[in-house]
Amino acid sequence: MGKLVSTIFVTLDGVYQAPGGPQEDTRDGFAHGGWSFAFADADFGGFVDEVFDGVGAFLLGRRTYDIFASYWPKVTDPAHPVAGKLNALPKYVPSSTLTDPRWSGTTVLDGDLAKEVTALKENTDGELQVHGSGALVQSLLALDLVDTLHLLTFPVVLGTGLRFFAEGAVPTAFRRTAGRVTGAGVSIQTYDFAGRPNYGSFGPPEEA
Repeated sequence: MGKLVSTIFVTLDGVYQAPGGPQEDTRDGFAHGGWSFAFADADFGGFVDEVFDGVGAFLLGRRTYDIFASYWPKVTDPAHPVAGKLNALPKYVPSSTLTDPRWSGTTVLDGDLAKEVTALKENTDGELQVHGSGALVQSLLALDLVDTLHLLTFPVVLGTGLRFFAEGAVPTAFRRTAGRVTGAGVSIQTYDFAGRPNYGSFGPPEEA
């Protein structure tokens, strides 16, 4: 079976909402859109290029898909490390409202999420990658379908916004497999799914 790999940007206080631009997602009056921009240095760009090197297909939430579809088809250089892959490779969008996708190579998934994503993992040559799409990734984590998580934590606190690991998340253990810090201070950590957490106690030692 192939791997499902999620890449998500969060702030120090766990916000994932609208990292790319002021008008990207203003739900609930969110006024901090574009918070990741100041930290996009060469180290950050190099990591993104590395991730896209391994992709075989994309799985995107509806909001992220709409944002990507409004921008990346206009970047027509097939050698571009991001646009070249996004425009050429299959894109899958779980949605009950997207009925007429205009971006070439898009397939709408409107059935059982667990069954459809499991089938995609089995039939994708390369990684099935999810970029952004925080609500979708939360659902995939709850279904134990995420194999690898690239968690990029940016050195900024916003105080408001949608949190990635929100209240009610399924308790999940991860194993760190790689990590680095960019020159701008972004912590890039890679984790593999490791089942459920282990629990113990740091209580007082038993008397001899």
